[in-house]
Amino acid sequence: MKKRGFFILIFSLITVFAFAQQRGAKISFEKDIHDFGKIKEDEGMVAYEFIFTNTGNEPLVITNVRATCGCTTPTWTQKPVMPGEKGFVKAAFDPRNRPGNFNKSIIITTNTINKSQVILRIMGEVLPREKTIEDYYPKTIGALRLQSNHLPFTRVYNNQVKIDTLKIYNASDQILKLSFQNVPEYLKLKVSPDELRPKEKGFIIGEYDGRKVNDWGFIVDRVSMLINGENISGNSITISAKVEEDFSHLTVKEKENAPKIEFEEKNFNFGKVPFSQKQVEKEFVFKNTGKRDLIIRKIRTTCGCTTTNLEKKVLKPGESSSFNAVFKFGSRKGMQRKTIYVISNDPSNPEERLTISVEIVD
Repeated sequence: MKKRGFFILIFSLITVFAFAQQRGAKISFEKDIHDFGKIKEDEGMVAYEFIFTNTGNEPLVITNVRATCGCTTPTWTQKPVMPGEKGFVKAAFDPRNRPGNFNKSIIITTNTINKSQVILRIMGEVLPREKTIEDYYPKTIGALRLQSNHLPFTRVYNNQVKIDTLKIYNASDQILKLSFQNVPEYLKLKVSPDELRPKEKGFIIGEYDGRKVNDWGFIVDRVSMLINGENISGNSITISAKVEEDFSHLTVKEKENAPKIEFEEKNFNFGKVPFSQKQVEKEFVFKNTGKRDLIIRKIRTTCGCTTTNLEKKVLKPGESSSFNAVFKFGSRKGMQRKTIYVISNDPSNPEERLTISVEIVD
């Protein structure tokens, strides 16, 4: 009899303990995934409310709702949800510029018993809108629309002539005739057709002659375009190319006997420097460890605030040279990092990248 009473007591204690442990809020969603199906990109945002019930025995509070994508905007029940009552988490999705399938998550944090996060998901397929002339030709110069106002030739070798095109469109009701000013001698530009009829598409055809460029590395030119002889505001087109030496013709033997550039150090950190110092200066020393003359084609910096002074441009095998990199602070403060590119006739390393760093403090 005593043993039976003992077991009843133990059972009662366990029950009370378990009941005490289970007190708290509990969130239960009707569903945790919603498929919008096919939606149109040009019909604006879509939204869905996920409904939940507090199946616990204390007030439920949603402390945070976070979407994994900026295209999804969540809202939710802000006030405490009493036991047995319902609330919502609303997920709104913006399909603009997001054609194709999507699958996004919403992460919910609450004051539930186990404090675990709940993850909801929305999915579907965005049907792309029909593109307009403005989409295909977003840039404008007067009545002319352009695919871009930048014609990049990317890499051009010093023994190469490269041709590229830029799409254009006459959005006016009159014939447009285009011409160009400030065109460098290594660049030719023409329009096809010569005269652009109303609502007609055409091309600006560019021809970049690397053999005529007296420069190396990344080169940017800005060319002015006249429309029917008129110089319209904002009528410049940017032409860019990275001019490199062509080493593809070299034999294995020629590469073995080529010049080779080696720096004592490529990266230097000045650490913390007071603003009152106004500038820092670093000497970069390099050597020709190859078997032919090393020629320094160009030293290019990432901003005009960094200047260099080259000691010697042509180095015999075994010779060394150096240059000073000077960074003037101007009004700059905080962590600064500047890059210097050294272009040479070393076929294995035609563009060497160096950096200087400094933290400018008061």
